[in-house]
Amino acid sequence: MTAAPRRAAAWLRWYVTELTGENAYARYVERARAADPAAAVLSRREFERRRTDDRYRDPHSGHYRGCC
Repeated sequence: MTAAPRRAAAWLRWYVTELTGENAYARYVERARAADPAAAVLSRREFERRRTDDRYRDPHSGHYRGCC
């Protein structure tokens, strides 16, 4: 592979992972360790669980609103 297609493939991979939110955990770990290297970091499973709960929580009442 030459340099241009490799760069294009790397950019496409970055774009897709950003679009789908796959990089969210990596960014969380990076920020958490930068803030306090000795602090515990959530597991991927716990991080995703909290992220999902936050997404479906009603911002006005703070209660879980489910799906629709």
